[in-house]
Amino acid sequence: MSGAADPDQVFAALADPTRRQLLELIAGSPGGTATATELAARLPVTRQAVAKHLAVLTAAGLVAPTRTGREVRHAVRAAPLAEAAAWLADRAAQWDRRLAAIRDLAEQGPR
Repeated sequence: MSGAADPDQVFAALADPTRRQLLELIAGSPGGTATATELAARLPVTRQAVAKHLAVLTAAGLVAPTRTGREVRHAVRAAPLAEAAAWLADRAAQWDRRLAAIRDLAEQGPR
């Protein structure tokens, strides 16, 4: 992963089920944005808990807050998610190659 997002922060943020649910809720909200208050109304946690989770998502680059007057709306940033998916796909391809090499050796039998 080579973008501005720190891969460790991205994966740490995604490790929490509440934060993953927040990403889904934001992405599915009208206009693709939501406030902490709107999100808290849809979850069994307090607004303060939602705000803390949003801070972690923002620090990881997964959410971008935008202030309009007194309201802060949060939108999902797709780039860090795409980078994480590409990184995982690359690791999977490496393992596929390694496992294929092991399979080839096993099929050759003893030397």
